[in-house]
Amino acid sequence: MMSPEHRYLNFALMVSVLLLVFAANAAETAKEQLQGSIDRVIEVLRTIRSPEDIERNRNSLREILLVRFDFAAMAKESLGTRWNDLKGKKEEFVSVFTDFVEHSYMSTLGSYRGEKIVYDHDWSDGESAEVDTRVVGGEGNPIKIEYKLHLTDGQWMVYDAVIDDVSLVGNYRSQFARILHRASLEELIQTLHAKASGH
Repeated sequence: MMSPEHRYLNFALMVSVLLLVFAANAAETAKEQLQGSIDRVIEVLRTIRSPEDIERNRNSLREILLVRFDFAAMAKESLGTRWNDLKGKKEEFVSVFTDFVEHSYMSTLGSYRGEKIVYDHDWSDGESAEVDTRVVGGEGNPIKIEYKLHLTDGQWMVYDAVIDDVSLVGNYRSQFARILHRASLEELIQTLHAKASGH
């Protein structure tokens, strides 16, 4: 028979575990995870003064992006119906697509001028989420960015970003479809390799 002390310890342990689970879940909304990643990016951006600074921080920024962006899902959606035609080259395409997006992102970092992110509406159904933001404080009008996320192994991963009503993945799909109209998938992969290398 369990002693009162053991019963109390077991109860206390159960309560502690439940509180820890609740605290973890409460702190892991899509908005909070996304905001944490964006805050980390902005911390890095504030240190950038030259192309050398960008190069020096490349790995740190890449790690932040890889945690928060589902590049595999983005790559798949960017090819649409041609995805299955890749056959044994899916991993290669995801890798080069990731490098391509990273290079495009890195090339814009030098233009950061202390802009702020305003978080507007957000919603989630437990599996999918959307976080609506605005980039303010730049020279032009505020830029609307709607992040679309899905839950993957406890992490809210971005699978598309809609910038001023233009889907990033939809834009890539249009670009790739134009290339594939006159070229093969292998040639598309080589084109993305070249662009990711800055050629």
